[in-house]
Amino acid sequence: MLGSGSSDNYAYLVVDEKTRDAVIIDPANPKEVAPVLKTQTDSGKINLKNIINTHHHWDHAGGNKKILEDFKDLSVIGGKDCEAVNKTPQDKETFTVGESITVQALYTPCHTQDSICYYCEDGQDKAVFTGDTLFIGGCGRFFEGTPAEMHTALNQRLAALPEDTKVYPGHEYTKANVKFAVSILPSDPVKKLLSFAEKNSETQGKFTIGDEKLHNVFMRVQDPEIQKATGKTDPVDVMGQLREMKNNFK
Repeated sequence: MLGSGSSDNYAYLVVDEKTRDAVIIDPANPKEVAPVLKTQTDSGKINLKNIINTHHHWDHAGGNKKILEDFKDLSVIGGKDCEAVNKTPQDKETFTVGESITVQALYTPCHTQDSICYYCEDGQDKAVFTGDTLFIGGCGRFFEGTPAEMHTALNQRLAALPEDTKVYPGHEYTKANVKFAVSILPSDPVKKLLSFAEKNSETQGKFTIGDEKLHNVFMRVQDPEIQKATGKTDPVDVMGQLREMKNNFK
């Protein structure tokens, strides 16, 4: 945690402790992010190597060109529509940050067709940076995709990651997400998330894929209570109905 910004977006700095090599994920607000990066690089705390984008929306990739003005040697890793991108990884392609961190790109099209989640391993530590695909207790809108695509992204691709993988989403939307979730599924895990969100303004990295399977209604499309609430039984239909209900939830 290097500082707080003025919006609900998250930008993440991932650093290999041994080499100090680093990447910055979704640095959408250069006015806030660039000074932090400059302080870290000038002091020798990091060797900044790449910008990584989870998708092309301006509030994730829109700061790339401005960051490149200050850090000219960086490459931009992301989907094909991201600003100033010069490297688009293949689905499941892996690359490294320094010597210790392995990163795997996971294609998760729906919110946008170029949405990519990045699964990182550093020894026993595991994290996934999910952009606007998976939020704590929720998921992104289906701007460029279908319920079937989001079902695949959440309940096949991300759900297959190790249970103890910490989730780092693109926005802090947990309070709104869990308010909707508890109206659909007032279970103990959902109530626990509600209590945490009421007491904490930031929830990134506090929950795992295993937690999401318990309290995220979009990852519980087989749950009888959620099927009852949506009036659907097919998982894809449940996903679509949940998204419509969330879109209209007050």
